[in-house]
Parts: sequence; C-alpha cells; structure tokens
Amino acid sequence: MRIVHTPDELGAPYGADPPRAVVPTMGALHEGHAANIRAARELLPPDGLVIVTVYVNPLQFGAGEDFDRYPRTLEADARVARAAGADLIFAPSDALMYPAGEPLVRLSAGPMGEPLEGASRPGHFDGVLTVVAKLLHLTAPRYALFGEKDAQQLALVRRMVADLNFPVEIVGVPTVREDDGLALSSRNRYLGAAERRTALALSRALFAARDRLSAEAALAGRAEAAAVPHGDRARRLAALHEERASADAAALAAATATRPGSAASARAAARTVLTEASRLTPPLELDYLALVDPATFREVPDSHTGEAIMAVAAKVGSTRLIDNTRLTLGAAG
Repeated sequence: MRIVHTPDELGAPYGADPPRAVVPTMGALHEGHAANIRAARELLPPDGLVIVTVYVNPLQFGAGEDFDRYPRTLEADARVARAAGADLIFAPSDALMYPAGEPLVRLSAGPMGEPLEGASRPGHFDGVLTVVAKLLHLTAPRYALFGEKDAQQLALVRRMVADLNFPVEIVGVPTVREDDGLALSSRNRYLGAAERRTALALSRALFAARDRLSAEAALAGRAEAAAVPHGDRARRLAALHEERASADAAALAAATATRPGSAASARAAARTVLTEASRLTPPLELDYLALVDPATFREVPDSHTGEAIMAVAAKVGSTRLIDNTRLTLGAAG
C-alpha cells in the first residue's frame, strides 16, 4: 500500500480500468473506517483499487469546534488501512485542496442541509459537500463508501451525486459499535471514563425506541389474536399460555386503544433515557432528538408510517457526539 499526496500520483480519469472505490475520511481511522474499507474491497474485482482519502477539511469546522485538536495520525491510519485491504492512501495538503485559500465558490447543501446537524453547525454540510465533490473528481471512483453513523451526511452526498450527475455509486455501510453499544467515532478518544458512561445514553435511547416499537408490535399481534368471541377468547388465551388473564386483558385493551408502533411512542421511549442521562455526572447535554424522513431529514408527524431515522446529538463534557438508527413505524397497523 502506498501513500500519495498529488493528483498525478492518483492518475486515471472516471471510467478507467481497473475500477476504483474510495473511502473518504478525516483520518484517525478506527474499526468503523476499516469496515468501510473492507466493504469497498468486496465491491471490486481482484485488480480493483481501494483508495482511502485522509484529509481534515477546514471548511466543515465552525468557530469554536475541534479543528485544531482533531487527531492527525497518518502513520497509524496507514496501518489500519493496509490491514483492512486498502491499496492507496491519498493525503492531500491544504495547498492542493484550496490553493487560493478559502474557496469563493462552494456547494450548498440547500434545504436538506438545514435541520439537525445543519442547524447546530451552520455551513458544515456546505463544507462537507464541497470537499467530497473535489475528492470524487480527484480519485475518479466507481463507488464511494460512507458510514451510516453520519446519516444526514450520507443522505446529502447521495442527493448531491444524483442531482449533479456524478458517475459514482454511493454505498452506505452499517454503523459499527463497541461492545457497550457506543457508536465508533474518532471523537470517542476525547472521553474520560465517566464521560463515556454518560455517552452511552445516546445508543441506549435509540435502542429503547426500537425496543418499544417491537414490544408494541408484539402486543398488538396478541390483541388481534384475542379479538374473537368471548368463549373462543378464553381458549386462545390459554393456548398462548396467558395465566394472568385480567392483567393480559388490560394490556390488550391498551394495545387496541392506540395505534402501535407510533412516532410518539418511539420519541417518548428515547426521551426517557436522555432525560435520565441529563442528571448524571457529568450530564448529557442534549442538542437534538429527531425522528425524520430518510429522504428529506424533516421531522415526521405522529401519523407517519414506514421508514424513519431517529437521530440524536449531544455533548458530554466538551465532546459532541451523534448517533442514529433506522426504525419502521406502524409496522403492526
């Protein structure tokens, strides 16, 4: 595996053989990035070229964010990339990426980039899309792979590629989590032991929403099974091994009183976890909890059915973290 720094060392325009896949990163590589690299390797034939870009892009950092302290660990990154199957690291300089300094022309994320991360970090997605567009032009890949942990970023890159006719397929790779559920992030290294315990509330909130929907779907199924004449209902309950009929009847009545698997249920389950975490030491400082349409990233109404993304962002100490999960609403209805 080689490390290169210029476009001449990359060579080959779009459509060239062998085919290429690129994994854009800001470095500080971890197992999440390694999963993206391995997925890229699997997409290509044996002679295909997997390129990992390593560039800490100043355009996507706002005032007071962690641009200066963001880890630059190219030698360690090379070891991770090589082990995961990369053929090349492209590590351009600021002078190459922005030869005239801050660019006067850049891409705009538009309305899709305004909510959630866009509201919390104005201009962030304009910087992301600008650098991704440049990296796609420079590396000329057939595929570009991004982690699903940055769900809004992934959706915006997909929309940019579709709207501007980039000849590349964008591939999302599932979020990689540590054993305790925390989504892998280069910023996790900022967390002390107590901060990490608090940070686990992000994933626990998402799992609580998912589990609430699953439990409601199961209960609704039992309610439907029990919606038969009185004599048959007793036999059905016995067949289901329901020994506490009165308690079960109350639960079934509750299940039929409201639509199971609703957005309101998912939000309530997640907020309970996050509220508890706000009382910890150190506390979780919630930025947003949102349940959004995957295509627009706008908040869905309580009546929404089908796919949605629950996204959360919070600060623990001085570290800001994000996470998300995909949910199916109204599955039992």
